[in-house]
Amino acid sequence: MAGVSVDEAIQSLSVTIGATVPTGFEHTAAEEVQEKIGAIARISKDRGRIYFEISTVHLHKVHHLKSVDNLFVVVKHYDNYQFKETKEEALLDLQQLAPVLPWDPALEVWKINNSLKKKRGRRRGAGPPKLKTCDASEPVQPQADVAELKEKPEGTCAEQEPNPEGEHDSDIQETEAKPLKFRVTCNRAGDKHSFTSNDAARDFGGAVQEFFQWKADMTRFDVEVLLNIHNNEVVIGIALTEESLHRRNITHFGPTTLRSTLAYGMLRLCKPQMSDIIVDPMCGSGAIPLEGVIEWSNSFFLSGDNNDMAISRTVNNINHILKKKQDGGSISPGLSIDTAQWDLCNLPLKTSSVDIITTDMPFGKRMGSRKRNWDLYPSCLREMARVCRPDTGRAVLLTQDKKCFTKALSRMGGLWRKTHTVWVNVGGLHAGVFVLRRMAALFGSTPEDVREPRMGCVSQDDNIEENVQSSRSE
Repeated sequence: MAGVSVDEAIQSLSVTIGATVPTGFEHTAAEEVQEKIGAIARISKDRGRIYFEISTVHLHKVHHLKSVDNLFVVVKHYDNYQFKETKEEALLDLQQLAPVLPWDPALEVWKINNSLKKKRGRRRGAGPPKLKTCDASEPVQPQADVAELKEKPEGTCAEQEPNPEGEHDSDIQETEAKPLKFRVTCNRAGDKHSFTSNDAARDFGGAVQEFFQWKADMTRFDVEVLLNIHNNEVVIGIALTEESLHRRNITHFGPTTLRSTLAYGMLRLCKPQMSDIIVDPMCGSGAIPLEGVIEWSNSFFLSGDNNDMAISRTVNNINHILKKKQDGGSISPGLSIDTAQWDLCNLPLKTSSVDIITTDMPFGKRMGSRKRNWDLYPSCLREMARVCRPDTGRAVLLTQDKKCFTKALSRMGGLWRKTHTVWVNVGGLHAGVFVLRRMAALFGSTPEDVREPRMGCVSQDDNIEENVQSSRSE
């Protein structure tokens, strides 16, 4: 490569990046990748993953994606890997695979990614070197126990933060001078494998250790090698994120705090426009309006709940974001967001004054109850229709109580029309994100406007004890 230095060649590597995303929002994440990076994302056969090609010159951009939970660089992808029938032969194949994989480009990306993290630390005004506190009660797991692609344990120690100047080169030299610590995380799906995730992680990890002479460490590792197996699709990768990006904006969590990545996906379904008024009437911890106000700063967000603890959490999370902006040197006057305590079924908002409503409704499991939902959901939809602008208003509502919601929606034919549904996994629960369009009829002119006797409205934080009693009786 005439006229190009080795460093320049490394910095312009073309690599495949993999990302885990909330299941059901793969297409939404692919749209964001196309919009912000200009790359065409491929949706994996295994739900919850996308892949896209990128030059390492633009590697920093992937950390600004809002739809992704975890990022990794792909070492090798096998679309139709043929596993041997017996457990011993299949595991032996995995062991023999480790030393012949093209590790070098992925490891170079891992090093570049580490340097980007150090630069971000310097921009944030990192102080003297310090180590994150480890939880001494966190047990060190054997390698065979690492069976799923997941966040790092709470006790995982991060590498040292650099001083503002001068340590970067010495840090890299020190890391390269001693053996790296690593772990293998296996995520396996399919019923035709003769081995378990633990078996694959253990045997493949042993081969990686023998090849690189790295030291296995399940909690304080430098490198996390990923082995993703979905039927006959096999993807080997190296993690680029230390913890899931879905925790990025929330510091005060509630019992059912929504993942930031899922909140962002719901907002993208709304397609917010400049100057839109967007309301989350059951804000919980404020995950949805916080994601919105950061990404769509030219819209105005209103968040509310009838539970004072939820309001307190939301206000604290807003203040946290404001402090981050100030610490980062922002001269912006604040955020276009406000919070109020209210009754969802009697919102203190003018009729036809809201463009978008998006919220996480009570599932009737950890919060609220299925019995109360039969009264709550029709009242919610009716009040949302009142405040939403006819013809242009829209709503994106998340619930696992699909039967109750569908029945309530069927009674609102003159007010709401469902455009489509995105099926998602929320903490192991199969839930639906319902995208609704406000009909053109003015509120007060349809039979659906007549209010029926109802029980008091609830928030995400109400009726925990009632729900527990209901579950016991069931």
